[in-house]
Amino acid sequence: MLGRKQTLPSVQDDWCAWLPQEKSQVFSAYVQELDTIYNMFSVALNEALEFRRARMLSKSYRAVSMTPALCSRLAGCLGALLRAQGEHAKHYGTIPNTAPLDPSNFQGSKEQRTARMSDLLSRVLLTQRSQFLHKIGTLGEMAGDIGKDFRLAVESLSGGASANPENDWHAVDAAHYDLNTCLREAIVLLKSFLLVLPGDQLGAFQKTVRSQMQAPEPPALSGERLIRARRMASVSGE
Repeated sequence: MLGRKQTLPSVQDDWCAWLPQEKSQVFSAYVQELDTIYNMFSVALNEALEFRRARMLSKSYRAVSMTPALCSRLAGCLGALLRAQGEHAKHYGTIPNTAPLDPSNFQGSKEQRTARMSDLLSRVLLTQRSQFLHKIGTLGEMAGDIGKDFRLAVESLSGGASANPENDWHAVDAAHYDLNTCLREAIVLLKSFLLVLPGDQLGAFQKTVRSQMQAPEPPALSGERLIRARRMASVSGE
């Protein structure tokens, strides 16, 4: 019809779209695995925060000391799934829809700055493929950094070396919030990815995911940068 402008599908359209049964099963399996790990992490951390609110400090420190392993597991699985999508996209040319990160969805000042930079770059990157790969890389790096910052803050608290426990507790809580934001962004991204993934490539993608899950984590950040990152998170006013 004349005068009617055709609009391209958006990430929101993708989220509401129907997935074929086999893809839907794969999507549900990955989401359930990630949500299970997140829920274990969240429950353990909430217990520590409840002890702190009740001024049962020794119990709160013991409880929070159990959370870094769960946080690292979540960040690791999330990073592996993101890397698998990136590797598959580079090899097969898969190009899903993507949307810029919203800084208002993050609490940590460092994460907000990263999201603002990602938003800015998404406006100048010329291709949909480069926008997707950039977001994959940003989310993966952000999740890894949050996991390391969380561990350092918890070590400071549980080891009794914290110069400012209030700020470290705040950093722990903000890291939990921001890692959940990364998780939800990644789940939306996975849905868009699976929608455009050809059915005959589903097995290859699952193989890449398994390979990434078993691969060692990318090289750790330097100690100096890790300490600086933790301090930035602990003194932020989010």
